[in-house]
Amino acid sequence: TSLLVFVVMILFRSALSIYINTLSSTESLTISNNRTLVSPGGVFELGFFTLGSSSRWYLGIWYKKLPYITYVWVANRDNPLSNSTGTLKISGNNLFLLGDSNKSVWSTNLTRGNERSPVVAELLANGNFVMRDSNNNDASGFLWQSFDFPTDTLLPEMKLGYYLKTGLNRFLTSSRSFDDPSSGDYSYKLEPRRLPEFYLLLGDVREHRSGPWNGIQFSGIPEDQKLSYMVYNFTENSEEVAYTFRMTNNSFYSRLTINSEGYLERQTWAPSSVVWNVFWSSPNHQCDMYRMCGPYSYCDVNTSPSCNCIQGFKPGNVQQWALRNQISGCKRRTRLSCNGDGFTRMKNMKLPDTTMAIVDRSMSVKECEKRCLSDCNCTAFANADIRNRGTGCVIWTGELEDMRNYAESGQDLYVRLAAADL
Repeated sequence: TSLLVFVVMILFRSALSIYINTLSSTESLTISNNRTLVSPGGVFELGFFTLGSSSRWYLGIWYKKLPYITYVWVANRDNPLSNSTGTLKISGNNLFLLGDSNKSVWSTNLTRGNERSPVVAELLANGNFVMRDSNNNDASGFLWQSFDFPTDTLLPEMKLGYYLKTGLNRFLTSSRSFDDPSSGDYSYKLEPRRLPEFYLLLGDVREHRSGPWNGIQFSGIPEDQKLSYMVYNFTENSEEVAYTFRMTNNSFYSRLTINSEGYLERQTWAPSSVVWNVFWSSPNHQCDMYRMCGPYSYCDVNTSPSCNCIQGFKPGNVQQWALRNQISGCKRRTRLSCNGDGFTRMKNMKLPDTTMAIVDRSMSVKECEKRCLSDCNCTAFANADIRNRGTGCVIWTGELEDMRNYAESGQDLYVRLAAADL
């Protein structure tokens, strides 16, 4: 009998964990039949939902086990279904979301046709909703994936940034409000250049800058390194420039979101949680605001006023600085002579805006200093990567903007000064 009980328990347990996570070309999900797809492992669920007392319906993905709906992706965020008539189905090689009188409100819009075998849609364990050839399980065979079209949330294993082959830039866009998932005014986006950085934008206006990736973290978001159950990665090669993170402990959930008020937040959910814990939020001080202090000036949360001139510089407009308006920044006390200049070392810095920076990853710091001195336009240099005592070379020509320092974290920045100011 004990064997029988054991077998029954095994069957019962497996029955509990059998979730349907695929949609075939002969099936559909509708609001009325209340069917959903559930990811293997049961973390994510895909289906239709409404928020608050609204009659607008959305197709999306949320955490299955949480006590209230936390959506991580919405297909038709800017084109909601106006009532409870909605169907998700595969037609040809595309997914379609149909509303009243079978009008399409969203589709995967693929031009790639003629798959020889039928396509299926599948919700993967990591929350990625993919379309693939039913005979090809490999990630390279995905015809379409929701991870390429983020809403306001970055999940583990999702990538934020550029896929260079197709020119696809994956970025986050805030929601309109707590109970309205339509596109809001803020976005978090990678600007690809010689030293790529993320910007928090209000429309087209820069509000905050991540600082460049220094091999360990973004120099403007030092808080993100403090979680032991997470691994961070920034990839930069001929195919892609992208940030991603993954969990080493699956009993925790973590996500990066941009909220409707324009804050980028790292939120975590522990097994004992009843609400999301905001682990860090940015911008969280005026020093995080883009170009808060003007050129050749750095922000320090522990000084009053927060803006300070770099050694060898003085306020550009003394009256305005006296009135605490420091946007005019600082100017040199002594002009550079090009020969005989030297450097002041600033520690624990968020590196300046890299719009006009030049990068050479093969150089050492000593070579970097030489290269900077030999270029009369060079105003500062730093390591591109701070691991292994520092490698690579970043050189700034022109004004140094949007800097701040930290009590700990940040990195060394060497600013060029005339001999008289050293």
